[in-house]
Amino acid sequence: MPKLASVIEAILYLKGRPLEITHLAEHAGCDREMAEEGLMELMNDYAHRESALEIVETKDGYCLQLKSGFRHLVDTLIPLDLGVGALRTLAAIALRGPIAQTDLIDIRGSGAYQHVNELVNLGFVRKRRQADGRSFWLQVTNKFHQHFEIDDLPAFTKQATQSVDVSASQDDHAPSAAEVQSHHEMPDLPSNDQNALTS
Repeated sequence: MPKLASVIEAILYLKGRPLEITHLAEHAGCDREMAEEGLMELMNDYAHRESALEIVETKDGYCLQLKSGFRHLVDTLIPLDLGVGALRTLAAIALRGPIAQTDLIDIRGSGAYQHVNELVNLGFVRKRRQADGRSFWLQVTNKFHQHFEIDDLPAFTKQATQSVDVSASQDDHAPSAAEVQSHHEMPDLPSNDQNALTS
């Protein structure tokens, strides 16, 4: 049977997002104290190994992520080719996630269905069916945080997010060179509140 530190490592890898100690303990099938000990052992192990990955603590919990010194490889190995509409849909999911797909469609329009499929295939969005089976929960993945170099997303009000309601015709226009170049500036979106997603 693998040691607890290895189990926690596997959990963080598979979840791909920050997890609190209580959730780590639940997934590992142990109590909180044991989970803390296993996590500290794992963090100490990573601190003394030559690894491109690290365990970090965020306001949402602990996560396994790529070290900042290797983030330049993300753009080289995982080039991003997204239209303006898909980028705006991705921003809406990032700021409101987890968000029901039905709610996202109300905000972004029917074109978001195609955006979601594209974002899921690229690994930026995770899609899981709701308990009642009527819709899906959508949220960004650890790959999203690594690609855009975002550690934490600030709270975003419902009123501000509703301003993302942009028509499909606006989304589907060919993006200018400036728009394409600015897609890596997504970390600055929240600072612009309502104007951030409605250019």
